[in-house]
Amino acid sequence: MSKRTKFIKKGVEAADGLSLGISMVVAVLIGVGLGYLLKKYTGISWLFWLGVFIGVAAAILNVYKAYKAQVASYEEFKDGVRYAPKDLEEDDFDEGKTDR
Repeated sequence: MSKRTKFIKKGVEAADGLSLGISMVVAVLIGVGLGYLLKKYTGISWLFWLGVFIGVAAAILNVYKAYKAQVASYEEFKDGVRYAPKDLEEDDFDEGKTDR
């Protein structure tokens, strides 16, 4: 893999992590805006807090969806030989071959 490809890959991974934070902020701001508009047009003050609640709930839902996507991406490594636990023999412990 070339140096440029590695640089681009790191940039994409960083942007993906950053997008979760931005989506959380945007969700809360949209909820606050919705609550403010509902309060302004109806005059019912608790509708503002309903909008805030909706925004926070949407932010939590975004985090949950990102978590589920991350777990699903790790599931593909579960059966890989590279990540499988190694079988330890009793002799390995006696000879000091392991850190345990």
